[in-house]
Amino acid sequence: MSPFAVSIASIVLLALLGLPVGHAMIASSILYLMLAGLDMGTAAEQLLNGLFSSYILLAVPLFILAAELMNSGSMTLRLLAFCNAFVGRFRGGLALVNVLQSIIFAGMSGSAIADAAGTGKLMQKMMTEGGKYPPAFAAALTAATAVIGPIIPPSIPMVIYALVSDASIGFLFLGGVLPGLLMGLMMVIIVLRTARRRDFPVEPPVPLRSLPKVTLNAFPALLMPIVLLGGIYGGATTPTEAASVAALYALLVSALLYRSVSLKSVYASLLGSARTTASIGMLIAGALVFNYVVTVENVPRTLAAWLAGFELSPLAFLLIVNLILLVLGCLLEGTTILLVIVPVFIPTAQALGIDMVHFGIVCVVNIMLGLITPPYGLLLFVVSSISGCSLKEIVSEVMPFLLALLLALLIITLVPEVSLWLPRLFGYKG
Repeated sequence: MSPFAVSIASIVLLALLGLPVGHAMIASSILYLMLAGLDMGTAAEQLLNGLFSSYILLAVPLFILAAELMNSGSMTLRLLAFCNAFVGRFRGGLALVNVLQSIIFAGMSGSAIADAAGTGKLMQKMMTEGGKYPPAFAAALTAATAVIGPIIPPSIPMVIYALVSDASIGFLFLGGVLPGLLMGLMMVIIVLRTARRRDFPVEPPVPLRSLPKVTLNAFPALLMPIVLLGGIYGGATTPTEAASVAALYALLVSALLYRSVSLKSVYASLLGSARTTASIGMLIAGALVFNYVVTVENVPRTLAAWLAGFELSPLAFLLIVNLILLVLGCLLEGTTILLVIVPVFIPTAQALGIDMVHFGIVCVVNIMLGLITPPYGLLLFVVSSISGCSLKEIVSEVMPFLLALLLALLIITLVPEVSLWLPRLFGYKG
């Protein structure tokens, strides 16, 4: 076996034995360097250069911290009350609230897991209280709506994609708005159809005279995406600086305006975000080292030359990438795919003239759908833990939503303007 084949086999074996993927990639990359007779210190050099020269990576822990602070305060509760006031009055109203809150919350956290673990717990309780909705349906809907989080800006996966592709984070964020809204619309259609067929309850309507008060209570929380995105596209902040503003804004609103956090809860938020960041950080570190191995082996160029032999059209290439990423999304963690698999496809995509913002949106949507695709489907395990439902029950309920989201992915793939119209409106020349 070649050193590269041994390295790949080592990653698979170590991962199967339970070692975190990031650690497995670092260990296997060092093994490759040793077998290939290269300087093993290169691993440390690549790791340090990658981490310390990537300013945009600072946005990841800051967006995670912002989401943690929102969940520890009462911002989430006020947002749910606001959503319920407008759509709760329709049949299946609480299910529609679940979709709407995910669209709004997506403009704040940038993380599907943060969405499901934060507002998901509250929505599960609200929907199942008094036997209004089957617990498995509520859990499946929470998992499906959570995938919108990293599509509508801000988005942690898009920050990571920008790291490996050199695409503009600002334009990637803009490119995710319409695809995210399209995915939300697809789920609204499924909810309305299911509510009518299964006769889901109608919530008591919130009186019109109460709407101004509910809106005012939620207004500081609703203002957060405007502050965040306004700073980026107004030229006042970089995406990383905007992430720090988001975290500070969440803290100030929760502590000074809503008075809903204590020093203990702030400490818990800092601790939770540090743990999540460390987990993502190890994956990034491992991928940086392993990507050096991939580059030494000339894998991207070899793959590009191999695919060129098939004379694929840009559309055929995108459909093949969709299929590969959907299959891998069932088995691998999303960050690993973005850091290890996607960079291999980028040279071919560029050679075929595929826009890097459009390609990034397609990749991120694929990877998010992997979070609710059996057998791995990380979000399915998260909501199973929250709801107490079995994985089998949740998978059965999530399938209509997954099929609707796959249709949305097909539209995003076939119609690049869905991703590119808004960036071009703001001056994108790609």
